[in-house]
Amino acid sequence: MHAFLDRPRRLIPAQALLGLSLAAVALAGCGTADPVAYSGIASSAQLAPNPKDDTGHIPFRYATPVDWRGYNRMIIDPIVIYRGPDAQFGDMSEADKADLAHSMQTAFVEKLKTRFTLAGDPAPGTLRLRLTLTGASASTPVLSTLTRVDIGGGLYNGVQAVRGGEGMLTGSVIYAVEIYDAPTDRLLNAFVSKQYPGSMNIGATFGSLDAAKTGLEKGADALVAQLK
Repeated sequence: MHAFLDRPRRLIPAQALLGLSLAAVALAGCGTADPVAYSGIASSAQLAPNPKDDTGHIPFRYATPVDWRGYNRMIIDPIVIYRGPDAQFGDMSEADKADLAHSMQTAFVEKLKTRFTLAGDPAPGTLRLRLTLTGASASTPVLSTLTRVDIGGGLYNGVQAVRGGEGMLTGSVIYAVEIYDAPTDRLLNAFVSKQYPGSMNIGATFGSLDAAKTGLEKGADALVAQLK
């Protein structure tokens, strides 16, 4: 009798998690927020929809013809956390925003110093990089991981992997990049970017901010590639 009564207590948690995961499949189409051309950044007036972007990673851009090979030094300004009314942080805490800003500074400095000599003065051949963290969303702990391994979530995330889309219940990060010629303070390039891990990246689902931090690493890699 005791064994029989114990059985439901062992099964309910797994059944509940599976039910929640299947419900998540139905809601997955909602996704996270789409970036906007944030009104409170210096380049907002120059930013325009990017017709060459079919991934959703860089929906807004401003670009001038630049030979990046003419630059070998870079000033990286401290990360700014965007405070405008069109910020997209949802209910994220100030502590989590600060954590992401710190991770962003670290990721971009580490990646960009493989391409540029980091500098503090606007000498010829120097770029100035201004990064603004404009939005982010956290992953849903446990469920984000579960949807990579259960049948319904696995199918959805598999399709998203082919498309390069967001994974289910997975966080993301949105930021603005502004690149200036340091001696003249002339804007050379600017864009808004949304980044997130691959939809089947289980390792980026464990912590609530892991996906957003993985997105920052991807974004830093992409910027280095752009400036070669």
